[in-house]
Amino acid sequence: MTFDLSTEIDKARRTVGERDDARVMLLSRTYDAPVEDVWDACTDAERIAHWFLPVTGELRLGGRYQLQGNAGGEVRECEPPRRFLVTWGMSEEDPSTVELRLAPVDGGSTELTLEHVAVVPPEFWDQFGPGAVGVGWDLALLGLAAHVAGVDLGDPAALETSPEMRALQTASAQLWRGAHEASGEDPAAAEAAAAATTAFYVPPLDGDAPTVG
Repeated sequence: MTFDLSTEIDKARRTVGERDDARVMLLSRTYDAPVEDVWDACTDAERIAHWFLPVTGELRLGGRYQLQGNAGGEVRECEPPRRFLVTWGMSEEDPSTVELRLAPVDGGSTELTLEHVAVVPPEFWDQFGPGAVGVGWDLALLGLAAHVAGVDLGDPAALETSPEMRALQTASAQLWRGAHEASGEDPAAAEAAAAATTAFYVPPLDGDAPTVG
């Protein structure tokens, strides 16, 4: 089965907003799989490890989880197979939440909406904008798309430094720039944040010419 990362990235829709003192990053896309399968892929620890990261803990209402080398938190709300909400952070003090909503669409497909609500220090937001977390979520949803389609993307370490993945991350940062600008951000500020995000996710490889200017 053909799985073109460069076109898959365009299948997601991105929105940036605010809620009280928090920033809201929202992605939505359609998967060619039934709701029950997408739900299982998102809530079963063994399957999560195949497309995202290894996870430990109890993936049930009130349970606590920890993603390897990444965020952890508590399952606060769970309505199988349509919706769950977890706290999300690197520490207990982080008030961020991630909510996943699934809905069936025509033809047996699933509409997935991911909403990340985070209190972001102003200086960090000014530097990186929504792409700081948005690029990571783009890659996660691409991994999920490959998983439910039965596509093996190969060795993660090799993929991470491949030209295709570097181009994908660069494209993701620009797509989040567009969402940032659409939210009312000054275009120059949105572009500067996207450039900083790109520099973080896509650092020069050994032998790359240095940027001048």
